[in-house]
Amino acid sequence: MPTMKPIIPTPPLKAPTAGEAALAAWRQAGFRVSRWPTLADFRSQSGHLRQHRPGQRGRFSLLRGAALITVLAGQLALQPACGGTITGTVHAEGRPGTEGGGGSDDAYGSRKYKFVQRVDYAAMHDFVVSIEGVTATNTAGTNVMRVTTTKVAQQGAVFSPHILPVLAGTTVEWPNNDDIYHNVFSDSDAKPFDLGLYKNNPPDKRVTFDKTGKVDVFCSIHADMHCIVLVMPNPYFAVTDKDNHYRIQNVPPGTYKLKAWHERLPAEVQEITVPAEGEAKADFTLTIKNLPQI
Repeated sequence: MPTMKPIIPTPPLKAPTAGEAALAAWRQAGFRVSRWPTLADFRSQSGHLRQHRPGQRGRFSLLRGAALITVLAGQLALQPACGGTITGTVHAEGRPGTEGGGGSDDAYGSRKYKFVQRVDYAAMHDFVVSIEGVTATNTAGTNVMRVTTTKVAQQGAVFSPHILPVLAGTTVEWPNNDDIYHNVFSDSDAKPFDLGLYKNNPPDKRVTFDKTGKVDVFCSIHADMHCIVLVMPNPYFAVTDKDNHYRIQNVPPGTYKLKAWHERLPAEVQEITVPAEGEAKADFTLTIKNLPQI
């Protein structure tokens, strides 16, 4: 009787990973390599087809676009989770006992003080919330922010935005959108500079902020032109929105010192623990407190 050979089940087909799919798309575009593509590779292949196979240029361009998209998707899919999110609100309060409303029995109702401008704490905005320090419980970040170029526009003899937090190493452009001259300068320790008199948008009117700290910026011509650049040591910061809410995403899990700042009030610091996933909440009320009494 013949010996029956055992039937070996065929293993199920394994779906390709995002990285394998990206490399397959890369090879389909005409590249005989087994590594991740670079921009130089695309340019080299495109130049070869332009010179030797002009009829295939259209097909290669479509495949090149598809390969780029697939590669980016594959690399994003292979990245680990970035961390938790810090959310909350910030608002300001005046010192109790200073809420005079200008009634008939109030000095603010008199002709002498009627037009004295008072601080409206309820209307304050442009709060900045940032991670100030770290402890030994923190893990390394996975979402390092790329240092980029941003802008502070000059229009209507006003800097916009008024408050700009940036990561150390960021370059800020200072375009002049007015028909009059401005002179942007700062004598702050963190970044002293003088851009001189200019109109329009000369390409050299830019400053790289490479040292952390607070930089007050003025125009030497116009009295009310003032803005602040806050140079941060890490990318975990946010400016409050119109409703004074803030949101700091992709924070590595750990325990931090979280700081709320406003240009007119003492800052407040809270300790917060951020989970690996999900949200941690911290609300702030800034007022005149914790200052030396003289």
